[in-house]
This record gives sequence, C-alpha cells and structure tokens, in this order.
Amino acid sequence: MVVNMGPQHPSTHGVLRLELKLDGEIVREAIPHIGYLHRCFEKHSENLSYPQIIPFTDRMDYVAAMNQNWGFCLAVEKLMEADESREFEVPERAEYLRVLICELNRIASHLLSFGTYGMDIGAFTPFLYAFRDRERLLLLFEKVCGARLTYNYIRIGGVSEIIPLEPGSIAEQNLLDEIEEFLDYFEPLIDDYNDLLTKNSIFSERTTRVAVMSAEMALSYGATGPNLRGSGVDWDLRRDEPYSIYDRFDFDVPVAVDVPELGAVVGDCWSRYKIRMDEMKQSIRIVRQILAEGLPGGPVMADLKAVRPPKGEIYFRSEAPRGELGFYIVSDGTPKPVRLKGRSPCFSALSALQELSRGLMVADIIAIIGSIDIVMGEVDR
Repeated sequence: MVVNMGPQHPSTHGVLRLELKLDGEIVREAIPHIGYLHRCFEKHSENLSYPQIIPFTDRMDYVAAMNQNWGFCLAVEKLMEADESREFEVPERAEYLRVLICELNRIASHLLSFGTYGMDIGAFTPFLYAFRDRERLLLLFEKVCGARLTYNYIRIGGVSEIIPLEPGSIAEQNLLDEIEEFLDYFEPLIDDYNDLLTKNSIFSERTTRVAVMSAEMALSYGATGPNLRGSGVDWDLRRDEPYSIYDRFDFDVPVAVDVPELGAVVGDCWSRYKIRMDEMKQSIRIVRQILAEGLPGGPVMADLKAVRPPKGEIYFRSEAPRGELGFYIVSDGTPKPVRLKGRSPCFSALSALQELSRGLMVADIIAIIGSIDIVMGEVDR
C-alpha cells in the first residue's frame, strides 16, 4: 500500500510530502518529495546586489535566521578580503554582537525543536513551555533589530544600526541586563525540561534505539551539526575551524554516548534530540562570557562605500543550529554575484530519511523527522 504523509501533516515540519510504501504497518520505502517551498532564491540572487540578498537568507532556515544572515555575510566578507587594493575588517564590537545574538538564536531554534518534537510524540506541555521561553528571546531580538523572525540584522561588514545601540549607553546596558536576566531564569529550566521530556519513559520508548545512524552513515550522507554529533562524531566548526571570534570562548561540544539506563544508543533519535538540549547550555556559557567581558566600544560597521567583491569565487561554511551552512559565491567584480549556491544541512539530513526509516513502523517516521530537525525553507530554498 502507498500512503502519502504530507504536505499538510503537521509533523512533517513544513510542506514536505513523504511517499510511504507499506507492508502492513512496516515501512519498506519512504520517499521524500520536496520543492513545495522553492522560491528561486539562488536564481534571484544573480539579479540582486549583495546587501539585497541578505533578507532572502532570512527565509531559508527562518527558525535560525540570524545564523543564515551571518553565514552569507561571512562568505562575502571572505571574498572581499581577497581584494588587496583595500583594507577590510569587521569591527570588534560587531563581532561580539554577532556571536551574542547568534548564540541566543541557537537557543531559540533548539527550543522550537524541543517543543515541537515533544508534541510530535504526543507530549503537549513541553511545547507550551518551549514557546513561552522562546517568546522572551524573540522580544530581545525585536529590541535589537525591530523584527521577531526574519531579521536582516547581520550585514556585510558588521551589524545593522537601524536601532541605535551606542557603546556604554543606557540602551546597551538595559539589553545586556535583560539577556543576563533571561539566562538566569532559563538555565535551570533545561534540567526541568530534561526531567519532563528527555527522561520520560514514554518519550524514551518512542525514540531510543530507533533509526540508528552510524558515524559512517552520517558522514556518507553529509550529515552535520547535532545530527553528526548525535552519531558520535566530535566535530563543530566553531571549535575545529573557528571563524569570527569563537576561538576566544571556552565551551564544550556535546557528543552522543550510550545511555544504558534509558536504553539510548549512539546515533538513535534520542541521541540526536539530546545533543540539542546540551547545546543550549553551551550557548548560555558563551553568552555569559560575553556578558562578563562586556561589549567593546567602537563602530558596528566597517567603512564600506560599496560592496563589490573582486573577481573570483569562494566557499565558506559556518556552524548554524542545524549544522554546516555553506555559501558558494562566484563574483565577476560587479555588485551582483554571477552565481550563488547555498549548502543546506537540512537537505543532507533529509537525504538519509529513506535509509533510516526502512523496516520501521509508520509511527516511527514521525520520531525520525523530528529527530533530524529539518526546516523546509532551507531544503527547498
């Protein structure tokens, strides 16, 4: 029997259609059909200036839009560094603001993943708690840039100055105080959420030993981020290929291990989920170091009269909440790229779905999709 799951099914996390070929309740094939959110982003970019492309990156992984802005800007800035005729450097203050905001956005992204995954499995209360706490972060983002979801905050050469945040000002201090207040409130709650869902016997029965992705399989499909670390591979671009100022901060990279008391094994749905819960603590750790050090003074934008990278090409990758986000840019020296290509961690994760789900039950498909944490706006672009 062939059954369609989606594109309206809520647990497909967007407009994804799965063509399930079933033998009773057993899944023999699970074929993803994508493209329902395709917006021609890469083709549009050939007709836009580099700054005009930034709002389009917001619409890729719209749950972690700050990180999408940053990944694109990092690629353009790396290409511009090749122009020896002019000096180019992102101001120190902008670098700190970028790390601060993007780590908070990582927490917001993982909160949504935690809440919706619990609801997929049948636990509604975690969803309410997750969105309650995520709302506080969205209000902080709104104070920084005026937007709650698609930000256009990180710019080529720095960050937006639409809402002034002068060094040493009352506005800056109020923002930092609010962030610290949120961290003090939220950090103890992560353990409560682990008690509520992570260690819940029903949740663990549905997710442990289900859809085990070995390290070899994860690497062969190009899985990155929490999905790769959930398979036991110790790799994080922020630590292993540090960009911006990540080399100045002390943080750990959570990697999955067997948890015999719950029955979890490295690479299963539970392990992928647990990495995201642990990563929120590490993001808090990074943000606290910034708050303790304080934001440096100075401008938040480089002195750029025009964004016109030299002729050439570049590929740059960064560690977004869902994994390795890469941008490949070909420049002919004009204000518009000749070619722009986005590398989506969600696309790679979704590619493994067919092999992960083969031989499992229909109900396990829901657990698998939630564990790989896809956003279809990034898959389709």
